[in-house]
Amino acid sequence: MMKQLHKQTSVNHRRDEEIPTSQSYSPKMLKHPRSLPRSINYLFKEQRLLFILVGILIGSTFFIFQPTLSRLNPSDPTTHSSLPSSIYHRNQDSSSGSSGFFSKRTFPGRVPAGIGRKSLRIVVTGGAGFVGSHLVDKLISRGDEVIVIDNFFTGRKENLVHLFGNPRFELIRHDVVEPILLEVDQIYHLACPASPVHYKYNPTNVMGTLNMLGLAKRVGARFLLTSTSEVYGDPLEHPQKETYWGNVNPIGERSCYDEGKRTAETLTMDYHRGADVEVRIARIFNTYGPRMCLDDGRVVSNFVAQVIRKQPMTVYGDGKQTRSFQYVSDLVDGLVALMEGEHVGPFNLGNPGEFTMLELAEVVKETIDSSATIEFKPNTADDPHKRKPDISKAKELLNWEPRISLREGLPLMVNDFRNRILNGDEGKGL
Repeated sequence: MMKQLHKQTSVNHRRDEEIPTSQSYSPKMLKHPRSLPRSINYLFKEQRLLFILVGILIGSTFFIFQPTLSRLNPSDPTTHSSLPSSIYHRNQDSSSGSSGFFSKRTFPGRVPAGIGRKSLRIVVTGGAGFVGSHLVDKLISRGDEVIVIDNFFTGRKENLVHLFGNPRFELIRHDVVEPILLEVDQIYHLACPASPVHYKYNPTNVMGTLNMLGLAKRVGARFLLTSTSEVYGDPLEHPQKETYWGNVNPIGERSCYDEGKRTAETLTMDYHRGADVEVRIARIFNTYGPRMCLDDGRVVSNFVAQVIRKQPMTVYGDGKQTRSFQYVSDLVDGLVALMEGEHVGPFNLGNPGEFTMLELAEVVKETIDSSATIEFKPNTADDPHKRKPDISKAKELLNWEPRISLREGLPLMVNDFRNRILNGDEGKGL
């Protein structure tokens, strides 16, 4: 046994002597020396360099082939379809070469594809109505996603049928007096009967405003309330500024609408101050244009429809009470300017051009039928004697003012009314 142990020990000792000390194990000895720097070696592995070159090529292609806006000629009709409608119309509305959009701005360099304003998800309550449908058209045309909420009490699907195939448009039949859950960025709250014929029959606007304010608070959306010049009542101040508190009969026939809108303004400001909701308030004066209801009791639509039907125009009282009339596209521009601006309001949105009812009747006669007649009837209760907006605040802070005069806008409305009446379309349209 001792001999075997001695022999094994001798063998192990000889093996240890045969291994040079310079060849002892070290982890560093197993790594292969690198002939290239670490960063370059990283690029060549797994075809990373190829992917980088392909990415550079794709990015360069966008800059090479993207057309420059500076090449577009605003007077060339072939370019209109490629321009945003707001740019085109601002250029067309200019009265001189120095006031057009393109005359004030140039677009140096190239604009990469996909760079522009962020598309918003917007709710328009009452969007199937007169003003609402025009607002929806503008929002869709600039690339936003629009959800219309309407119960069709005064709105019409015909006002929106041209949008039914648009993937950025959605229509929900719903009454805003009931809550609804949606994820949106902005809320234009227009839902409320606005003509005497309708709001006396269905006097609702406070609950709808409360529900939409609740939605705005819940999802962090900006909220715009379309209030009315009726909050001034039968004004003792002329023209009316936003600082005027009004002269309203709280128990009159019109008070359901007048006081309802005043309450809606109160709720809107309470949510702004107490819940930090972003809000905007617009006080809308008399508005006219295509898609109005044919028989809603408002003076412009009454006169136009009556003359087309060969009926006498109905003037209440002596016809000396005054109103101011703005075309619907001017109002829509004002609403969008208010929503996109940084000022809460309230803001008067109206045309300061003032007409008596008799003067309006003469303009309608000149536009449609010079042989039209007038029929006088007793005046309605609480009818304001004068109504004219002071829009200096909107001019200064929103850079907004109406562009279309009554004599320019009325023929556009007449064409729409004539087509609907002759085609037997007696439907509604708020």
